[in-house]
Amino acid sequence: MIDTPVCPSFSASDVGELLRQVDVLSAMRRAFRALGEGQAVQPPQTLTMLPGGGGDFITYLGALVEEQVFGAKLSPYVVRPEGALVTAWTLLMSMQSGRPLLLCESKALTTERTAATTALATDLLAPGAAKRLAVIGAGPIARSHVRYVAGLRPWSDIHVYSPSLAGSPDRAKAITELDVRVRAVSDLQEAVEDADVILLCTSSGTPVLDPRRLSKPALITSISTNAPRAHEIPPALLNEMDVYCDFRETTPRTAGEMQIAAAEHGWVQTCVVGDLPELVTNRAPQPDYRRPVFFRSVGLGIEDIAIANALRIAHQTSGTRT
Repeated sequence: MIDTPVCPSFSASDVGELLRQVDVLSAMRRAFRALGEGQAVQPPQTLTMLPGGGGDFITYLGALVEEQVFGAKLSPYVVRPEGALVTAWTLLMSMQSGRPLLLCESKALTTERTAATTALATDLLAPGAAKRLAVIGAGPIARSHVRYVAGLRPWSDIHVYSPSLAGSPDRAKAITELDVRVRAVSDLQEAVEDADVILLCTSSGTPVLDPRRLSKPALITSISTNAPRAHEIPPALLNEMDVYCDFRETTPRTAGEMQIAAAEHGWVQTCVVGDLPELVTNRAPQPDYRRPVFFRSVGLGIEDIAIANALRIAHQTSGTRT
């Protein structure tokens, strides 16, 4: 008889409960420090197409040496007659026994780790005296960005813009209730006027912001979407910006605007000024803001492994039953 290991399985509701006990931003900071110190492994994400036009799935892999864990997140896009289905599941494994430690539904975790990674970049790159924050987007990921970034600087204004806010009092209320400084605005240019930091939190595959129209150089962060070559700023403008990313070894081959800029506008991967592992370990130069600063995140496996491991520890500490 095979000795089957006990592997906790967390549903979306379990994850929601445990997340209240997790400092996700600290977990991301530790993960990127580990990557910068050679104590983490981050392979490129892979896209696998399902046969017959049935969809695809993306695999995010990673390993954290100090925590002695490794694993994978699988994010399928399944084509169905009633509409496409998007899910995400993370499997965490022990580096010591090679056995599974945790299986969890990862949609909420993906939202949290994405926002926390942007927050980490903002904390490391934004001017210390930054006052004006703009957020483009109003969905769950945008709201998470507001939560994570709100306490990082003494913001005087937090402007949120999304076409979906027009005529939707409930959606606007969900945004403005996050912080007393948040104001929903109806015009993109009004939102970014004199902004020090602009967080792009959309699912757009085409540009939503032209940095040339800004009144001053700002930090612009982008997460975009996994659609082929998706981008939130014009790719040609990478040549006119100081570019940072989450991980220089993998992001340029995945991020849409970087792919297009390299293929059509002469931009090269060596133009990346620094990435999060270098920034966390003080090996990347800080921007001087003589021109706009662009930070691009595509989502990494070590982020998924780090937040899943933090969830596992919270579960062990609290004794939560599953």
